[in-house]
Amino acid sequence: MHLICPLCQTSLEYSSEGGLCCEQQHRFDRAKEGYFNLLPVQHKRSKQPGDSAEMLQARRAFLSAGHYAPLQQKVAETLATLIPPGGTLLDIGCGEGYYSAAARAAIQGDCYGLDVSKTAVRYAAKRYPELTFVVASSHRLPLADNSLEGILRIYAPCKAEEMVRTLKPGGYAVTVTPGPRHLVEFKAMIYPQVKLHDVADEQLAGLQRIDQRALNYTMTLSGKEAVSLLQMTPFAWRAKPEVWQQLAERAQFTCEADFLLTVWQKPQ
Repeated sequence: MHLICPLCQTSLEYSSEGGLCCEQQHRFDRAKEGYFNLLPVQHKRSKQPGDSAEMLQARRAFLSAGHYAPLQQKVAETLATLIPPGGTLLDIGCGEGYYSAAARAAIQGDCYGLDVSKTAVRYAAKRYPELTFVVASSHRLPLADNSLEGILRIYAPCKAEEMVRTLKPGGYAVTVTPGPRHLVEFKAMIYPQVKLHDVADEQLAGLQRIDQRALNYTMTLSGKEAVSLLQMTPFAWRAKPEVWQQLAERAQFTCEADFLLTVWQKPQ
């Protein structure tokens, strides 16, 4: 068990009732779906943080159709070359566990999935009971110092110092960010002038960037799938009603998927 108490940062252990307990007697029950809620109310920024149920349903439908399977496969293959068999991995911003499950299978070890959305973690825990899922803040990782061989972070925010703290010396982090042309077709429908994603030269203090690779491919979607994809993106907030209608009425919608996978390492 690598989890720590979000209130006092001491180690958590399983209690006789099946929940978690620390030496200060802070207790956290296991939900009926199997996850643990390690997000104290004082650490919440809103009443229901994270993605809404509507956004999660759209994402589940889109991911289940396999359109992001190339990314899932590339992430799993990358982790398999970095993390020793039996290692421990944390998926930050795990959502419904789509990438977490593939990552665990690739490294043949333990995987923790973390998300601030209780609804997302509930979905994940029900679908992948072999993984450990927690509701927690990505800015206060409830993992012990130097406890992880690997971290996966797809789009999710997280403080670099928390990633450094929880990784073992020599451990790896794999991050996924949008490439310059990711979903540029949505931008063309929403904005009067299309600007490509600004691919900033990200720096994570305390970690060394050792590799970066691009993944680009074209997706052919139905109108319904295009609507689901738009609901998953920040563009959803800017899309006018007529954009949603145009997408829904399309028999076919072609767009680009463009990702940057970056590998980081904590110095030995």
